[in-house]
Amino acid sequence: FLGLIPGIGDLASAMISTVIIMRAMQSGISKAAVMRMVINVAMDSLAGTVPIFGDLFDFAYKSNTYNLQIYREALQGDREPLRDWSFVLMISLVLLVIVLIPIVGLFYLTRFLIMNF
Repeated sequence: FLGLIPGIGDLASAMISTVIIMRAMQSGISKAAVMRMVINVAMDSLAGTVPIFGDLFDFAYKSNTYNLQIYREALQGDREPLRDWSFVLMISLVLLVIVLIPIVGLFYLTRFLIMNF
């Protein structure tokens, strides 16, 4: 029901996510698991802002469900921190590439314009 009002459903979901992540931090689970939980919420929130696609993504991807699973596994000691660090590293590399591509493109565009005009 809250998802029918633009932004309200995402805000409610983010508030629930904040509570889950804060409890995870207080319980002392690994920093990699907490970072993975934050990335899950960020992906969910970012994709949720795109019209139509965001609704489909929200239907298929439930960050709070995944975060509760991460939280439970970490508390029980069943979660490997290396798995979470690998995911965090992969996301970091993807973000770095996304930032570097326009910078490199601007460099070559500037070089092209200077040499030809």
